[in-house]
Amino acid sequence: MANTLDRVHDIFKTTLLLTGMTVLLVLVGGLLAGRLGMIVALVISVTTNFVGYWFSDKIVLRAYGAREVSPSTALELHGIVRELSLRAGIPVPRLYVIESETPNAFATGRNPENAAVAVTSGIMRVCNREELKGVLAHELLHIKNRDILVSSIAATLAGAVMVLCSLLRWDMLFGLGNYRAGDDRGLLHYVSLLILAPIAATLIQLTISRMREYKADEGGAMLIHDPIGLAVALRKLAVFNRRDPLDTNASTAHLFIVNPLADGVLMRLFSTHPPIDDRIRRLEKMALRMSA
Repeated sequence: MANTLDRVHDIFKTTLLLTGMTVLLVLVGGLLAGRLGMIVALVISVTTNFVGYWFSDKIVLRAYGAREVSPSTALELHGIVRELSLRAGIPVPRLYVIESETPNAFATGRNPENAAVAVTSGIMRVCNREELKGVLAHELLHIKNRDILVSSIAATLAGAVMVLCSLLRWDMLFGLGNYRAGDDRGLLHYVSLLILAPIAATLIQLTISRMREYKADEGGAMLIHDPIGLAVALRKLAVFNRRDPLDTNASTAHLFIVNPLADGVLMRLFSTHPPIDDRIRRLEKMALRMSA
């Protein structure tokens, strides 16, 4: 019964995301080229939805140059993931390493049967075994909770929205003469869309991302029976990512366990992650309850 409800919830979230992003793409297409633009955008959206569902994990992993690692080349990593996957009651995901000194990690895939976990090479140098277990447990809970499909599709579709918005900017630059001829209303629509479309795409990610991080933190801490190990890891990762932000795209930032983007007012305003201090406080309170 629980598995059935999880699948229904997963389908609902995915449908909501696909519908929201499709509407955005069609709106942008309509302002780019009227009815023809809407048709083209709809075709692009349907294609993107298909590719996003079946191949979003491969696209994201390739974008970061992630390489799959075997037990012989990453024995400790595989051992931890195998142990925690058995505890969580999910298949052991494929494991990938991203060559970057900035410590971070994410999970991706369509479902628990087709999942992957990627970690940067830096995280294995920054975190000790208990902290690494906390990070991996967090990612495995994303897989168990079926967050990964929605997150991976969000990355693919948000990227498509950003591409269309870039096309819109070029269209404005080369079409300004027409607007000066009297189409001020059209110019206003273009400027409004340039501002609102990326924000709308981010807001769709926000509605999906923030609460899932709290749930993955709590579930991951329960899985390893050590909220403090995960809390310490989160603090370390946050410090390193502020000091040396990961080379990443805003459309995939929500995938990572901590926000990989450079700090700033806009980043804080549209962050897909809850405040790191809040996440740590929750884990510390959880540790107190477990020790009482």
